[in-house]
Amino acid sequence: MSNATLSVELTLLDRYWRAANYLSVGQIYLMDNPLLHQPLEPHHIKPRLLGHWGTTPGLNFIYAHLNRIIRQRDLNLLYVCGPGHGGPGMVANSWLEGSYSEIYPHVSSDETGMQRLFKQFSFPGGIPSHAAPETPGSINEGGELGYSLSHAFGAAFDNPELIVPCVIGDGESETGPLAASWQGIKFLNARRDGAVLPVLHLNGYKIASPTILARSSDEDLRKLFSGYGYEPLFVCGSEPAEMHKKMADTLDYAFNRIADFQQQVRSGTAPDLIPKWPMIVLRSPKGWTGPDMVDGQKVADFWRAHQVPVSACRDNDDHRAILENWMRSYQPENLFDKRGELMPELKALAPAGDKRMSATPFANGGRLRQELVTPDIEKFALETGEPGSLTGQATEEFGRYLSKVFLLNPHNFRLFGPDETASNRLSPVFDVTSRTWMAPLKDYDEQLARDGRVMEILSEHQCQGWLEGYLLTGRHGLFNCYEAFIHIVDSMFNQYAKWLKVSRQLSWRKPVSSLNYLLSSHVWRQDHNGYSHQDPGFLDHVANKKADIVRIYLPPDANTLLWVGDHCLRTWDRINVIVAGKQPAPQWLSLSDAIAHCESGMGEWRWASHSGEPDVVMACAGDVPTLETLAAVDLLRGYLPELRIRVVNVVDLLALQTKEQHPHGKSEAEFDALFTQNKPVIFAFHGYPSLIHRLTYQRNNHDNIHVHGFNEEGTTTTPFDMTVLNELDRYHLAQAAILRVPGLAEQHAELLDELQERLDEHHRYVREYGEDMPEVKDWHWPLEGNNKR
Repeated sequence: MSNATLSVELTLLDRYWRAANYLSVGQIYLMDNPLLHQPLEPHHIKPRLLGHWGTTPGLNFIYAHLNRIIRQRDLNLLYVCGPGHGGPGMVANSWLEGSYSEIYPHVSSDETGMQRLFKQFSFPGGIPSHAAPETPGSINEGGELGYSLSHAFGAAFDNPELIVPCVIGDGESETGPLAASWQGIKFLNARRDGAVLPVLHLNGYKIASPTILARSSDEDLRKLFSGYGYEPLFVCGSEPAEMHKKMADTLDYAFNRIADFQQQVRSGTAPDLIPKWPMIVLRSPKGWTGPDMVDGQKVADFWRAHQVPVSACRDNDDHRAILENWMRSYQPENLFDKRGELMPELKALAPAGDKRMSATPFANGGRLRQELVTPDIEKFALETGEPGSLTGQATEEFGRYLSKVFLLNPHNFRLFGPDETASNRLSPVFDVTSRTWMAPLKDYDEQLARDGRVMEILSEHQCQGWLEGYLLTGRHGLFNCYEAFIHIVDSMFNQYAKWLKVSRQLSWRKPVSSLNYLLSSHVWRQDHNGYSHQDPGFLDHVANKKADIVRIYLPPDANTLLWVGDHCLRTWDRINVIVAGKQPAPQWLSLSDAIAHCESGMGEWRWASHSGEPDVVMACAGDVPTLETLAAVDLLRGYLPELRIRVVNVVDLLALQTKEQHPHGKSEAEFDALFTQNKPVIFAFHGYPSLIHRLTYQRNNHDNIHVHGFNEEGTTTTPFDMTVLNELDRYHLAQAAILRVPGLAEQHAELLDELQERLDEHHRYVREYGEDMPEVKDWHWPLEGNNKR
């Protein structure tokens, strides 16, 4: 392109940028008179001014320039907007491109639509001030900072034709998750993946103080990002004409570099090339093009431009005059015609159809999603024999299933985890793939490969962010993690659950694959890690969310995990949480029994129960609670053969709720048929006892449900001692049954004493020998008693 042609295009591009800025200001301030046909009056101004101006002109500047790149190079770009409250810019650009009016026809591409666009912003019954599910082209929720770059990399993995420009704001650049996310290029394979172009947008300030990177010199930033493995490019200034030229030249260079790297690797010219990917540092004034001073105080290029620079426009004539002059400085008559439509020569600057960043299917991943190909779970089932007669490792068996999923979905599925794939016994996946690794390799490295599909980085934030980006652009995945440390992403889970809740209400957003967690190395088997690794509270956190979104599964053995895992991987628009042990443990159910049990969500284990009406219900949820419950039942049978016991196992935790509370909830009749209406229920639970009470408080027999679970007790000790410390063990459960069944405690006080003696002996034994007593270690469900009824 000649310099003269570029100059003409940049002049038009400047007008386009001004149009986006005008629309952004209008959204923050106006509810009427959108094109300023009359002088601004108080009733034209919103009564409550909400929104963020400071970052918006920079976002609009980047967006306009990326449109030029798309048109000239016919590229697929996904614009990830990191600054939390950049909503005015994202909405403005989607309206300019026409996609907003296509999705929301009442917000038409004319003056009437512009007025509605303005009024709805941060207004009751309208839209949020940040990029949200309602915002076309967005996959990054602006309600929380720190995850834009990890989302960008997740979107680029396995999308070789996609380039993801990701704008990172000053404030976001200071967050821990964002700081770690720069390492994403160590996992980006130029042959099979797309590219990410980070744009660090430094405008100097966050809400009320300077930002660290903005006060760093260009030289220090160059060293920092060169050290990360990038080629940093700088675009700095405030004069629009000069900045347009710099940005155009810089983007041309950056996209040339990306194309060159991809061509070298994909053509085989340099198949082992580790690119020095470009990234851009954009320094522009905060509140660029806005008012310089208000009430004698500095606003432009200062923190006062962060939110609403002129705050009293309804009541203060001087403020209203500043706003009107500010909006007229964009020359709206030179941007929009008499109908309020964008001028034709400016409309031509936007890409067409799905090439528009606000209309790209990569930001609406359900349009691209293909069903996951899953194998027949029968091929991976354990032959269990009699219940409890076989020992197996649930997650290892599930790992064999996942290895086949990898083979069947070579470009559509990845496993994410913070260096715990092997620790969580999912190692069979390494028979068919390796860990992704684009950093230097040593000849003695194991299970590292350029084309590996297991994504490991010691940051739960990055694993979650990568997976979210991967899912939201149409693919499938699983996040495996130590149970205690999944809390690190509590807030990310919050935001994603909210994203799903809203997006499911938008007909234009198509369903995406579910976000699946597999939590192992759980609270009850922290033999060497101790108290710091003991926290099952993520389940409480998940249960707070909308019932339509979340599911919690506690499979008690390998075959139930196989069914649950397969089921979860085939769902969409859900968050599924699976907790399963990795240690050798008794296997209880054949595959056919496991399928029936899981499909029901909970059920009586008849082989462990007496027929007819029970005297006590022994309920359990979780693998270790199930083991201890059955051991307690065995004890009670020996002590009190006349005691009628029913064993109920719960695999789908939220099925404990009523049908009105959760789609999986059991009816009153179904629940009472299992738990009775008036008999004591001793419930051994994997997590905090209060959660079971929360889930069952509306049930008829709630007052008779007595829950044993994690009570914040534990240390580095034996597996069984962990249960004893929290009174989840077989002896405490047997005591609880005797105490709760009317009359038993009075008739059999000696049994309570004997059980206490066993607990005392256990205490002495483990502290002398460092292992559990033989009667605990060697216990198994009595094979001859399996059919006692």
